[in-house]
Amino acid sequence: MLFKEERVCLCLFYLRQMPTFEVLGMLFGISKTAANDTFHYWISIIRDIIPSSLLEQVSNQESDLLFVQEVLTEFKLLVDSLEQPIHRPSGFKKQQKYFSGKKKQHTLKSQVIGLPEGKDIVEVEVGVPGPTADINLFRKSQEKFDKSQSFSGDKAYFGGKNVTTPYKRKLRRELTQQQKSENRVRSGERIFIEHLIRLLKIFRIASQRFRLRLDMYEQIILTVCGLVRLRIGSLVLPN
Repeated sequence: MLFKEERVCLCLFYLRQMPTFEVLGMLFGISKTAANDTFHYWISIIRDIIPSSLLEQVSNQESDLLFVQEVLTEFKLLVDSLEQPIHRPSGFKKQQKYFSGKKKQHTLKSQVIGLPEGKDIVEVEVGVPGPTADINLFRKSQEKFDKSQSFSGDKAYFGGKNVTTPYKRKLRRELTQQQKSENRVRSGERIFIEHLIRLLKIFRIASQRFRLRLDMYEQIILTVCGLVRLRIGSLVLPN
């Protein structure tokens, strides 16, 4: 019988290393079934305790949410997406739905919006089919922000409202030196959202082929986002 602390460690270890449940059970001295049951029990508890984003953290209090949305307008938020492989779905229609031509495999896509310098995860959209265009996912996310909120993204967000993207070279025309310089500055700003995504991918369950049921994907990734917020110090849990 594991102590409470050991059961929490088991859950966190699975998120970080993603062994099979048989190996997980061996490591903690319990059966494969007990390891599976322990993980699924504690992941829901951890998910409830740790908010995945700043907006989720204040979502229960409308006054706090409105205040945060107003304060955020003082910043240019960073936005980027990530894709994660999944097992090939059964059925041709589902295979078409999740097949990403970019990754040449079946994937789920998520989007992360962060503060400048990657100081916090502001909002997350999780688990849409891989072929979903970044700009469409972004437009859905914008509904959660003030209409004047500004963003900074890569070329995938070109044409979006209130979002700054790199200059794109036009056909048979080179970028000016000033445009190239501005692109370097914008790239330096966006690098911090890539750092946040890299922290998410340190958890193998958020980077390797997803092996659990797809209906658990949102719960898992949002839990990982909460753990990353703890790691970077933007979230402090009460004692």
